[in-house]
Amino acid sequence: MDDIDVALLIFRVVVGGTLVLHGLNHWRGGGRIAGTASWFESLGLRPGRLHAWTSVLVEIGAGIAVAIGLFTPVACGALIGVMVVAAVIEHRPHGFFVFRNGYEYVLMIAVICVGLSVSGPGEISADAELGLPEWYGVAGSLIAVVIGVGGAVGLLAFAWRPDPPEPTPSSSSAGSAAGRAE
Repeated sequence: MDDIDVALLIFRVVVGGTLVLHGLNHWRGGGRIAGTASWFESLGLRPGRLHAWTSVLVEIGAGIAVAIGLFTPVACGALIGVMVVAAVIEHRPHGFFVFRNGYEYVLMIAVICVGLSVSGPGEISADAELGLPEWYGVAGSLIAVVIGVGGAVGLLAFAWRPDPPEPTPSSSSAGSAAGRAE
């Protein structure tokens, strides 16, 4: 065990623990599953209840796995997928900064997960303790990115149906004025 193993443990526990708490909040906080489902529906994730439960299970399960360093590239890939979906449907329209509800926070979590899939979890991990194959480096990053981005793209393609934007008064009047000009 060296300083790098301790640093990796810190990163894993903080990122994994953060996602566990995030999942618990979606499940037990504020509006509970019903509130999370309603919010997901408002973002265009349909059916909302299914996606609420899926996010809870992935955030808690993969968060625990990352924190203890178990199946690290796969667990990191699951969290990358959650972050990509969150970035696309909720945070991207607001720009970069988190204080404006931008994608800064989800980007940091996804990048740390990619980094952990490259480095591996270190010697202070379930992967090392169990003697699991070391799928790190290029292989680990490919596993994590394919699971994360591939899963996110699949989910968005099949389940994201945002409501069409409401026409603004200026765009509808501009359209009718343009129509009259033709």
